[in-house]
Amino acid sequence: MTEAPKTDLSKRHIRSYVLRQGRVSSAQQRACDTLLPRFGIPYAAQPLDLDSAFGRTAPKILEIGFGMGDSTATIAQTHPGNDYLALEVHTPGVGNLLKLIDLQQIPNIRIIQHDAVEVLRDMLGDATLDGVHIFFPDPWHKARHNKRRLIQAPFVAQLVQKLRPGGYLHVATDWQDYAEQVLRVLSAEPLLENTAADYAPRPAYRPLTKFEQRGLRLGHGVWDLMFRRKPTP
Repeated sequence: MTEAPKTDLSKRHIRSYVLRQGRVSSAQQRACDTLLPRFGIPYAAQPLDLDSAFGRTAPKILEIGFGMGDSTATIAQTHPGNDYLALEVHTPGVGNLLKLIDLQQIPNIRIIQHDAVEVLRDMLGDATLDGVHIFFPDPWHKARHNKRRLIQAPFVAQLVQKLRPGGYLHVATDWQDYAEQVLRVLSAEPLLENTAADYAPRPAYRPLTKFEQRGLRLGHGVWDLMFRRKPTP
């Protein structure tokens, strides 16, 4: 009898998302079929050369969980000197961002449709990123689901290794409880320092989403957290 292969338990992690069977429009599917070969990077368990992926040397910003991609497209279009590596698992969002890239002729975005934890672990080298954006991650607001939240100490410890000294980590959330957790976790990471006393004003480069504008009109809060990796001693 052949022995079953052993599972590497060290590579298991709690996923911070659920793959929902959302409807993919014909336009989104067409964008995935025609544009993903050009602007997408397939996941592979091997180091990724970011300069080769974008065809140039420029500051590299990672976005984790871009949703439908509207903010990603706006930021990349208004900051053409940066390159943006955008991660998302849901096909409707990937298709929508590809449509925006094509419509607005945005050359400085590449997409990986895969789990961010595995991309960080397997594809990105240490000290290769100049910034990281995590905007409105799933809050998993029920207490019993809090363990699924993306911003946890082990993930942050892994993430900060990918930042160059002086590189920034920007998290935004509209859940106060999650904001408080993020503040605790990031403040406890010895390689990070807060750029504000606690929460930061929204940087001008992060556009207000329609959902966020509606929430603000209703009196809902939004919390931005801006941390930087400490300089090398």
